[in-house]
Amino acid sequence: MILEISRERSVELIEKASRFIVKHRMAAPAIMTIESLRPLARIGSQVIYFLSPFIETLFNTKEHQEFAVLLEKEENVKLLIDRIDELDVEMYREEREKRKLLRKRRMNKIKNFFYKIFKK
Repeated sequence: MILEISRERSVELIEKASRFIVKHRMAAPAIMTIESLRPLARIGSQVIYFLSPFIETLFNTKEHQEFAVLLEKEENVKLLIDRIDELDVEMYREEREKRKLLRKRRMNKIKNFFYKIFKK
């Protein structure tokens, strides 16, 4: 069982988890969940240890133990949340700007339509 991980390894695991979450477009729910469960992060890490026989069938044993150790420290949980947010903004900035522009165009069409109707 792993008791401690290096700073570099924790950053690496945070990056990997963050990319997975953002890639699957789960940033907002993940951030909300992590934030709401932040006081229980230590318990969450213990749940990972409890579920390890099941998790080992799906994931690398060493990585999930390292992730459990990672969750025990409050600073790592904050880094995880911040990194998810940064990656989400970074990866989907263009898409959000396009959607914002489309919303503006639709609103202008609607305004123009009602302006023509009530002008008469």
